[in-house]
Amino acid sequence: MIDIHCHILPGADDGAGNMSDALEMAELAASSGIKRIIVTPHCNVPGSFRNYWNYFMAEDVRSLQNEIRKKKINLTVYPGQEVYLAPGFVELLKKGEFIGLNESKYMLVEFGMRETADVAYRKLQQVIAEGYVPIVAHPERYGFVSEQQEAVYRMKDLGALLQVNRGSIKGAFGMSAMKKANEIISTYQADFVASDAHSQYSRTPYLADVHEFISEEISADYGDWLFKVNPSKVINGEEIYSF
Repeated sequence: MIDIHCHILPGADDGAGNMSDALEMAELAASSGIKRIIVTPHCNVPGSFRNYWNYFMAEDVRSLQNEIRKKKINLTVYPGQEVYLAPGFVELLKKGEFIGLNESKYMLVEFGMRETADVAYRKLQQVIAEGYVPIVAHPERYGFVSEQQEAVYRMKDLGALLQVNRGSIKGAFGMSAMKKANEIISTYQADFVASDAHSQYSRTPYLADVHEFISEEISADYGDWLFKVNPSKVINGEEIYSF
């Protein structure tokens, strides 16, 4: 399996606090069948984590990979960001402050939890206009998605892809997010399920249980599509189509 959303980069944000934490997360991920992880530190969060892409960020990813190899953990990490679409993000995008996942055209993006639907749609269109395919992180957690039945289909119609959180499926973010996450998956509107892991203790990078759940309850082919096929296409920069 491949995890396209994980806060495993040491000291970058509210995820792994240090290299020791990151290596424990890596071991847990590998034990659950994950072979590849895209590192996605929070980026461009107002008043908080900036993490704009530069040489030093790239070196941090390489350092993490080197330590994983030293520990003989069967896991490969790739660069990325979780880009917060705050006001002014288009100018920063043009300046090269953001990268796609594994430097592809696929960019993991998030909104504020209170973002309105019209503003969210406009921001997605702006990302697409710059030549990227936005992957909306945890859509099930946004109020406008829970409140408006058509929101999922509107984002997909615009050209966005949807990444549901493992924790949402299991109820970690409340009943509303759990209901919407399972609805998105059961209607085959999800394109990825990822961990959005922040530690080795809670919100962990363990995906085996949800892969098994989706494979048994919905479809084994769809389970592989969410956890293996589409994530591999992201890493390779290949086209992704509807299931």
